[in-house]
Amino acid sequence: MPRDPGRGTPPVVVKLGGSLITRKREVEKLRPKILARLAEEIAGCRGVPVVLLHGAGSFGHPSARRFRLAEAPSAGANPAERSRGASIVAAEVRRLHLAVLRELVRAGASPWSIPPPGVAHNREGQLAGLEVGPFVDALAQGMLPVSFGDVVPDERWGFSILSADTIAAALVPRLRPSRVVFATDVPGVLETARPGRRPVVPEVTSALLGRLAPDPSAPDVTGGIRAKVAAMRAIALAGADAALISGLPDGNVSRAIRGEAVYGSWAHAAAA
Repeated sequence: MPRDPGRGTPPVVVKLGGSLITRKREVEKLRPKILARLAEEIAGCRGVPVVLLHGAGSFGHPSARRFRLAEAPSAGANPAERSRGASIVAAEVRRLHLAVLRELVRAGASPWSIPPPGVAHNREGQLAGLEVGPFVDALAQGMLPVSFGDVVPDERWGFSILSADTIAAALVPRLRPSRVVFATDVPGVLETARPGRRPVVPEVTSALLGRLAPDPSAPDVTGGIRAKVAAMRAIALAGADAALISGLPDGNVSRAIRGEAVYGSWAHAAAA
């Protein structure tokens, strides 16, 4: 049984979006300056335990779409082709993950990699089990656990996609973080019903979730903004605040980690 986080400082879960640290409409293209700066911000938040997750961005989504790993296998599909796709996506995502780990080490952090296939599995494209012990133990050793969106074993489909947003929501009941911060390349959930300049929706509610629809043109196999809002609502219902903020302005992520009220869209636990 893993050690319990105890009554120390509650951790903060931070998810760096693939659209923030990569150029998502290109192939395997990092945004190196942004990644380096974010690593420094995270490493500089000493005294606050952090669990870091990151998306795949341009390192995983194109191949995941090509091999349809976010969908049920079609009738007559060759399982070997799906397995081949899983191998390709896993290799691509790990190239990004290694870059994230390297920047964290350079910034002075002590990252500890937790690859999802070793701790999680899906059933028909939905998370069916997540072992939280490795995250708890890494925090207990004063390390920075780092995981990511990935392809994982699936009880029915062979393999399927597990998003970092889903991992974030699944960690909340066990780790009891003070907040979960989703850092992206936009300042929050943008109002869809307004013409012209779209303002940020400050409060994430169930009514907002009902108004959102997936964008079929987006290069994302994890459900886009609607899935993120659903994850934020689940986090709030589990007892933690969740924020969607921009990671582009200097200091935004570090301020959010330290507990400041950063501009963006929030799902408050008290309002769940």
